[in-house]
Amino acid sequence: MATAGGGSVADPGSRSLLRLLSFCVLLAGLCEGNSVERKIYIPLNKTAPCVRLLNATHQIGCQSSISGDTGVIHVVEKKEDLQWVLTDGPNPPYVVLLEGTLFTRDVMEKLKGRSGRIAGLAVSLAKPSPASGLSPSVQCPNDGFGVYSNSYGSQFAHCRAFQWNKVGDGLAYEDFSFPIFLLEDENETNVVKQCYRDHNLGQNGSAPAFPLCAMQLFSHMHAVISTVTCMRRSFIQSSFSINPEIVCDPLSDYNVWSMLKPINVSGTLEPGDRVVVAATRLDSRSFFWNVAPGAESAVASFVTQLAAAEALQKAPDVTTLPRNVMFVFFQGEIFDYIGSSRMVYDMENGKFPVQLENIEAFVELGQVALRNSLELWMHTDPMSQKNETVLNQVEALLSTLEKSGAAVPAVVLRRLNQSQPLPPSSLQRFLRARNISGVVLADHSASFHNLYYQSVYDTAENINVTYPEGQSPEEDLNFVTDTAKALADVATVLARALYQLAGGTSFSDTIEADPHTVTRLLYGFLVRANNSWFQSILRPDLRPYLGDGPLQHYIAVSSPTNTTYVVQYALANLTGKVIDLTREQCQDPSQVPTEDKDLYEYAWVQGPLDANETDRLPRCVRSTARLARALSPAFELKQWGSTEYSTWTESRWKDIRARIFLIASKELEFITLIVGFGILVFSLIVTYCINAKADVLFITPREPGSVSY
Repeated sequence: MATAGGGSVADPGSRSLLRLLSFCVLLAGLCEGNSVERKIYIPLNKTAPCVRLLNATHQIGCQSSISGDTGVIHVVEKKEDLQWVLTDGPNPPYVVLLEGTLFTRDVMEKLKGRSGRIAGLAVSLAKPSPASGLSPSVQCPNDGFGVYSNSYGSQFAHCRAFQWNKVGDGLAYEDFSFPIFLLEDENETNVVKQCYRDHNLGQNGSAPAFPLCAMQLFSHMHAVISTVTCMRRSFIQSSFSINPEIVCDPLSDYNVWSMLKPINVSGTLEPGDRVVVAATRLDSRSFFWNVAPGAESAVASFVTQLAAAEALQKAPDVTTLPRNVMFVFFQGEIFDYIGSSRMVYDMENGKFPVQLENIEAFVELGQVALRNSLELWMHTDPMSQKNETVLNQVEALLSTLEKSGAAVPAVVLRRLNQSQPLPPSSLQRFLRARNISGVVLADHSASFHNLYYQSVYDTAENINVTYPEGQSPEEDLNFVTDTAKALADVATVLARALYQLAGGTSFSDTIEADPHTVTRLLYGFLVRANNSWFQSILRPDLRPYLGDGPLQHYIAVSSPTNTTYVVQYALANLTGKVIDLTREQCQDPSQVPTEDKDLYEYAWVQGPLDANETDRLPRCVRSTARLARALSPAFELKQWGSTEYSTWTESRWKDIRARIFLIASKELEFITLIVGFGILVFSLIVTYCINAKADVLFITPREPGSVSY
């Protein structure tokens, strides 16, 4: 045997051991790196950012720099504390931890005016909610996109008659150059405050000593200026780039709708077919992204309409009524009537089964929580009633409502002066297209009673949805609250009125909404979405949509949203019918000759628990509950600067997070930098010298010859 080179051959076991040691060293380095990061930073996991939204003319919202904004934390619990961050503090910039009661326009304008000293803002939730109210919305919601304009009802345009949302300060429609985050978790808020107390409070009025507790906020937005600009950039990218960088997306989702009697959705109704429309909105918003509880501004209304739909469907003669009833739940109404304007557009262009000329009457539920009294006000449009035919139709509509409410003493229906305009409502978008008889039912005669319109405080507590202490979640789910009883009464009035408007005469007094349905819906939407009833009505693949807290009702850009799905399936289960189909047949009803997908929607849902409460009994539900696109026509038409349709978009981003850590003084940071740079230079010099003298320091071994045996 002969070996060339005379060197020893490495043992394979030694090589394996060497690889293992190398891997262990690398793994240890990675673990040590993560460990160091965990020791330096404390992440804040339960936060909600303010993000950038854009329309045809401008941008609103907030953003950070591309690398995030860092500042020394200063807690502001009263207005006097602002002096430190605005002028006195020696270590700017600051991240202000602001008490929720101080999150007002007055305070924010002061901070905005000294943006050079403000790196960001963290807002804690006020408990209890501010007694005087807090609404970041404008006083005239959806101004310019309703029916009133300088050419139609000019005396009512721009809320000249009065402001609907008197407590609104418009803060959510301002643009801020620094990031603003909501601290949703009280424990995390306390951690931040403790860090502030430990490190940022000076002794005897002196400046605090380093290290100081700081916060870093990341919320850099990609879109700027307006929807026109960001959509143009996205369009160019999509047209000419293989990997386009989209910078904004239109706000969009789906409207939910159903018919009392099934219709063929592959065509359109005949002109002589008459339909009564019952409408409400699904969405809400607040200053912070995807924090939109909307208890009074949205949930109470659409829960009432769901209960009314269930009650009406149980009437014995619904299939023989001379007129049909359509229930509609509009999405995106907060943002200049996205859902209703899209449905009107589709109706006008023959893209929806029901046409505008088919509408006999329009009944809309506004804010109906009835917190202050039993009165329900009937709002109508004074301009369309100048037409005598419409005036007579509206009079008949109001009389029907009054007749329906006469047998429900818990609800008192009131008429308003005919010179008063409509409140912000979906009906306004239909009136822009056609004079129809319509009414908006609301618990306010003039300005909103809701002190937290479009606010983080429009929660279950705002409409008095509370539960006895010590109950289990299942007991809370089925506990009938006073609010549920009140809304069930409103639903009864609505269902009876719709029955009569559809031509029914025989069973009006027997129609009654179920308070148990209302209370389960309120609990699911406002308290805990992940409950046994919501689980039973959804498809198995939609169960992850149910969280342990309440659902949020922001329209967003990825659709359908959680709320849309849950409302659709709640409507399907409350008004539909369980039929005997297998899972495969339910998912593809064309296999069954007696079923027709043009007339019905089919859903395979999880179903209730069995007798042992261990497994669910899945079933097929057939209903007329469907989805219709709620994307503003402005984006269909590529009219991004439209003044006719909503143009709201949401900026894209890559990273949104917040964390706290300790920072050293600028002097120490500079010394550390100089020392590090010195070590780097010294290392380069040493390396150069060793390399230059390598032939002296390292003797190259002589090449051995071949050895034979």
